[in-house]
Amino acid sequence: MGTTRETTYTFARDNFAALWDEVTSSRDAVVIKRKGAEPVALIAADELSSLLETAYLLGSPANARRLLAALQRSETGEATRMTLAQLRVETGFSQEPR
Repeated sequence: MGTTRETTYTFARDNFAALWDEVTSSRDAVVIKRKGAEPVALIAADELSSLLETAYLLGSPANARRLLAALQRSETGEATRMTLAQLRVETGFSQEPR
């Protein structure tokens, strides 16, 4: 998700289909403001799902440290490259459930 832009309720109402298409194609959120009411955001559903999953995974300080350390190892080239099959064997997910 890149940028967030703002628009009015009137514009959103009059151009809802185009706004919907813009949000789903650009992956950017649009904040819709209305006089006397709290603003709301229009966001693609899969973007929202990703944000919620990230918040959940980073919600535990220990898990956040592990994930951020793994990301740093990956970005600095310290991580070991392996195929999905190799990863499955290493983690024990290669076995069929009984």
